Amino acid sequence: MQTNKNASETRLGTEPINKLMLSMGIPTLIAQLINLLYNIVDRIYIGQGVGREALTGVGLTLPIITLISAFSSFAGAGAAPLATIALGKNEKEHAKKILGNTCSMLLFFTILVMAVFYSIEKPFLFLVGASADTWPYAHEYLMIYLAGTLFVQLVIGLNSFITAQGKSKMAMAAILTGAIANIILDPIFIFGFQMGVKGAAAATVLSQFFSACVVMRFLLSKETSLRLERRCLKPDFAIIKGSLALGISPFIMQSTESLISVVLSSGLQIYGNDLYVGSLTILQSVMLLINAPIQGFTQGVQPILSYNFGAGNISRVRETYRKIIGITAIASCIITASAMLFPRLYARIFTQDATLIEVIGQVMPIFLGGMLIFGIQMGCQTTFMGLGQAKISLFIALLRKVFLLVPFAILFPKITGNVISIYYAECAADTLAASICGIIFLCHIKKILNRA
Repeated sequence: MQTNKNASETRLGTEPINKLMLSMGIPTLIAQLINLLYNIVDRIYIGQGVGREALTGVGLTLPIITLISAFSSFAGAGAAPLATIALGKNEKEHAKKILGNTCSMLLFFTILVMAVFYSIEKPFLFLVGASADTWPYAHEYLMIYLAGTLFVQLVIGLNSFITAQGKSKMAMAAILTGAIANIILDPIFIFGFQMGVKGAAAATVLSQFFSACVVMRFLLSKETSLRLERRCLKPDFAIIKGSLALGISPFIMQSTESLISVVLSSGLQIYGNDLYVGSLTILQSVMLLINAPIQGFTQGVQPILSYNFGAGNISRVRETYRKIIGITAIASCIITASAMLFPRLYARIFTQDATLIEVIGQVMPIFLGGMLIFGIQMGCQTTFMGLGQAKISLFIALLRKVFLLVPFAILFPKITGNVISIYYAECAADTLAASICGIIFLCHIKKILNRA
């Protein structure tokens, strides 16, 4: 058994890069797409079967749902690359301690998130653009969804440790279990039990529970190289500090999505109405369809960077990041172009409301314009994360949303008085952020590798 474990780790440093990227990237790509189905399927069923107000209401919960995922990434996405680097250095005991401390952090974040959002749910939803017509749907969905916070934390936060061992197929299986359950349970709960929005939330929570069971079963079994052990749960503040220092970047990337939703939704309500707020739900869903496969692929191949950087195999690091950036740049451009060319087709996935479809047809090409080149940032960001570059990753995470998009989304409509300018703000921020990120990468990558 021990020989098999070592083989699954050391192949990160020996197997041909192309073969390794396919074997690790494709399963996590599929897993990310499947994971996306949790929210997308809910929105499709609700938009097609319950109505436009219900779709808008569920969309308004996205900032809170994103924050829950952000906290799991704060712990897991920061710690997993460090665990992989430790494996590359043959420091398995240290890697186990990183896993145990991550689990403890996830339990703490679960309590924190539930306490805060159960307390501020109603004012927060009105802050992000809810109205008297849409709030009841958002409230019904969120009250049930929050009850499953622990399952979300465990699935997102710990699944990356399965990938870190080169076990991307097992990581995919964990996500696949929940996604299949969600697809089956959604119509049963929403239509069969006539629970509407509550049914969608209940189906999601149960599905996440099933995925969490798969993750925990594997990490507690003898099959894993990084076994979750009780003795490693004891907080080690040096490990926690290092994990959070690297995890702050993906945390900010995801948590600022909540900030963006607040700014965009409130602006669309002020300068437009519920129709424009509803358009954002669909636009963000389509953006997820663009980002999810790319993020899934980069999540799968990131351990290749981390392991070889830890082992000092710099030529393999260079080959890997060049291919990652090339793939993400091309994929982002192609997928985005399809959405910009056929916006109404994408809109009909979520709604049959003719007025809403027409608005989407007008604004989607504007909103998604910057995503044509955003794959450059995704590839560079993955490389910085994989090489443990916390400070650079943090700056890049702040750049797009906090430094660019938030000011643009506030200033553009103030200057023009036109609701359409809010959609232009997204395009401008994405374009500038990707360009600046590429320049930063070219300036710093050689120095980082020379320090290895």
